[in-house]
Amino acid sequence: MPAEPTRVLVTGEGPLLVSGPVEIELPDGGTVVSERAVTALCTCRRTRRPPFCDTSHRRRSKPQ
Repeated sequence: MPAEPTRVLVTGEGPLLVSGPVEIELPDGGTVVSERAVTALCTCRRTRRPPFCDTSHRRRSKPQ
Protein backbone atom coordinates (compact mmCIF):
# COMPACT_ATOMS: atom_id res chain seq x y z
CA MET A 1 0.00 0.00 0.00
CA PRO A 2 1.35 3.49 -0.86
CA ALA A 3 2.43 5.82 1.96
CA GLU A 4 -0.70 7.91 1.37
CA PRO A 5 -3.84 6.48 -0.19
CA THR A 6 -5.29 8.16 -3.26
CA ARG A 7 -7.94 10.67 -2.23
CA VAL A 8 -11.20 10.95 -4.19
CA LEU A 9 -13.61 13.75 -3.27
CA VAL A 10 -17.23 13.24 -4.32
CA THR A 11 -18.89 16.62 -4.84
CA GLY A 12 -22.65 17.04 -4.76
CA GLU A 13 -23.25 18.69 -8.12
CA GLY A 14 -19.87 18.55 -9.78
CA PRO A 15 -17.01 16.29 -10.77
CA LEU A 16 -15.08 13.65 -8.88
CA LEU A 17 -11.82 15.20 -7.68
CA VAL A 18 -8.91 12.75 -7.65
CA SER A 19 -5.68 13.75 -5.86
CA GLY A 20 -2.31 13.05 -7.39
CA PRO A 21 -1.24 11.66 -10.75
CA VAL A 22 -3.80 9.25 -12.14
CA GLU A 23 -4.14 6.77 -15.00
CA ILE A 24 -7.72 6.41 -16.23
CA GLU A 25 -8.97 3.37 -18.13
CA LEU A 26 -11.57 4.29 -20.75
CA PRO A 27 -14.56 2.16 -21.83
CA ASP A 28 -12.84 1.37 -25.14
CA GLY A 29 -9.82 -0.06 -23.28
CA GLY A 30 -7.59 2.95 -23.89
CA THR A 31 -5.98 4.93 -21.11
CA VAL A 32 -5.29 8.58 -20.39
CA VAL A 33 -2.86 9.93 -17.82
CA SER A 34 -3.11 13.12 -15.79
CA GLU A 35 -0.06 14.35 -13.89
CA ARG A 36 -2.00 17.18 -12.23
CA ALA A 37 -2.13 17.57 -8.44
CA VAL A 38 -5.94 17.26 -8.64
CA THR A 39 -7.84 15.84 -11.61
CA ALA A 40 -11.55 16.61 -12.09
CA LEU A 41 -13.48 13.73 -13.67
CA CYS A 42 -16.85 14.50 -15.25
CA THR A 43 -19.98 12.94 -13.74
CA CYS A 44 -22.65 14.92 -15.66
CA ARG A 45 -21.68 13.51 -19.09
CA ARG A 46 -21.90 16.96 -20.70
CA THR A 47 -18.17 17.54 -21.01
CA ARG A 48 -16.56 18.02 -24.39
CA ARG A 49 -13.30 16.58 -22.99
CA PRO A 50 -14.22 13.15 -21.58
CA PRO A 51 -13.36 11.85 -19.07
CA PHE A 52 -12.25 15.25 -17.73
CA CYS A 53 -14.61 17.92 -16.40
CA ASP A 54 -14.87 21.12 -18.44
CA THR A 55 -17.41 22.75 -16.05
CA SER A 56 -20.37 21.99 -18.35
CA HIS A 57 -22.34 21.03 -15.22
CA ARG A 58 -22.44 24.75 -14.33
CA ARG A 59 -24.56 25.49 -17.40
CA ARG A 60 -27.28 23.04 -16.38
CA SER A 61 -30.55 24.80 -15.60
CA LYS A 62 -31.64 24.50 -11.98
CA PRO A 63 -35.15 23.34 -11.07
CA GLN A 64 -37.48 26.14 -10.03
